[in-house]
Amino acid sequence: MRRLTRWRIFHFMHVALTIAGSDSGGGAGIQADLKTFHQFGVFGTSAITAITAQNTLGVTRWEPVSPELLQAQIVAVAGDLYPAAVKSGMLGNIALIRIVSESLTRFDFGPYVFDPVLVATSGDLLLEDDGVITMREELVPLATLVTPNTEEAFALTGERVTDDASMRLAAERLVALGANAALVTGGHFPGLDSTVVTDVLYDGEFTVFSHPRLATSSTHGSGCTLSAAIAALLAAGTPLREAVQRAIDYVHAAIETAPSLGSGHGPLNHFARGSSVTKARTSD
Repeated sequence: MRRLTRWRIFHFMHVALTIAGSDSGGGAGIQADLKTFHQFGVFGTSAITAITAQNTLGVTRWEPVSPELLQAQIVAVAGDLYPAAVKSGMLGNIALIRIVSESLTRFDFGPYVFDPVLVATSGDLLLEDDGVITMREELVPLATLVTPNTEEAFALTGERVTDDASMRLAAERLVALGANAALVTGGHFPGLDSTVVTDVLYDGEFTVFSHPRLATSSTHGSGCTLSAAIAALLAAGTPLREAVQRAIDYVHAAIETAPSLGSGHGPLNHFARGSSVTKARTSD
């Protein structure tokens, strides 16, 4: 009976795919995504776009994989462990962005969470050439949800985010570019109240999420973790707004209980449990 129960649990486990870079420091990218998938009870698969040499102090070197290798990874997953949701993070260059776009068009993977990674927490660039333009044209229109921070939102929309009103405008512009919904995260700027972090979701109407700002440098991988948590919840059938709120709560708890590792921007605690600290209000 015990064996049968275990078989049933794993037989009906949801699968999610992360397409992102590998972080040798373990705090962001593929490593953070797989830890997050596991924490939400989702089986994680991966397609690695780049290998990075990094720790909490920064990125010392990175190299993209070949487009052929990225495509082979995605096809291998699709052929055997078909994901119920996908997220992407660091993509590195235009060629890899196009492989992701072509693969998402070819395979009906379900919800796609697009985290437009441009710069590491340390400030190191993680995208070559004019990749932002290709992201905007080829990935934003495929996204169930795009999750930029304020700097990434500016790069994608041209809307400089300086307050809550411009966060809303940037989110609207991302949806106008073709995304089903946009979540602009406010962790990178103080807003009108430096004690509160505000995130704005737009899916035809606005939902504003707010929670206390934590005084910590342990934020490495927070964007990766947020998008991975949302993808995991969507894979399990959670409605979008609920998935966003639960993911924000999880990231807050993971930052709040971070293990203080390293000498720079430390990693989150991916063993954390969401603590329902987020306040949400919805408006047109």
